[in-house]
Amino acid sequence: MSDPGDLAVFLRAKRAALSPEATPLNGFGVRRRVPGLRREEVAQLAGVSVTYYTRLEQGHSRHASDEVLLALARALQLSVTETEHLLDLARAKRPAAIDSGPEAVSPNARTLLSLIAARPAVILGRRNDVLAWNDLGRALVAPHLPANAPDHPGTRPSLPRLLFLDPQARALYQDWDQEAADYVAYLRLISGKYPDDEVLTSMIGELCVRDDAFASLWASGRVGECVAGTKRMIHPRAGGFTVDFQLWAQSDRPDQRIEIYELRDDPDGTRTRALLDTPVVSV
Repeated sequence: MSDPGDLAVFLRAKRAALSPEATPLNGFGVRRRVPGLRREEVAQLAGVSVTYYTRLEQGHSRHASDEVLLALARALQLSVTETEHLLDLARAKRPAAIDSGPEAVSPNARTLLSLIAARPAVILGRRNDVLAWNDLGRALVAPHLPANAPDHPGTRPSLPRLLFLDPQARALYQDWDQEAADYVAYLRLISGKYPDDEVLTSMIGELCVRDDAFASLWASGRVGECVAGTKRMIHPRAGGFTVDFQLWAQSDRPDQRIEIYELRDDPDGTRTRALLDTPVVSV
């Protein structure tokens, strides 16, 4: 069977996730064999023909006008981020400058990182590889890895791989299930923006094969982007704490972000400095 494409898969997932009771449709009492809306109901809500919508879901038509896509987004009650993802998939963006090779750290990002010493910080590439970190950043997100791990593409930490495949990294998160769901949702968003990034595609395929939780989350079709938030962590040296984080995109390379963390209830920085007391043990 041919691959229907990411646009078709995404439309099916969002249709199945939307309850008829959450829409203006009549006939709620009609027996349904599967959850969610029927194709004809989505077409009715969006004001398009059933035949045309069916072709989109079956992958026979992989492009649509922005007007149709926005109508479908309203019908499926997509969030702003999900709508952006829908547009990315339908437009089949192919950035001309995409390079599937190792990413190089933005000079501006490295300069900013050098000015951050009192808080944990890491520079992340579009695939969520750690391109650089300060001492506190390493001690927070991967205390068991060598400090120079990001310096070489072959040893560069991949946060998605750490989260799903590394027991020591996984144990750092008190709310691992939520952390995992957020990461997969972000990877799906990025995969729509960079469909020709073979390294990104290969990593997603690897994680689907090696980890059932990742495969299940990926199949859910959830899309998300998180630029700020909170994590509850359990650190081998500093113990349990809550950390707030913010992501800053770089103007010269917007697909690279600096993630900066701040431990709560640590006015004098004692607990933050305690992160550095963790011995580094290579795995």
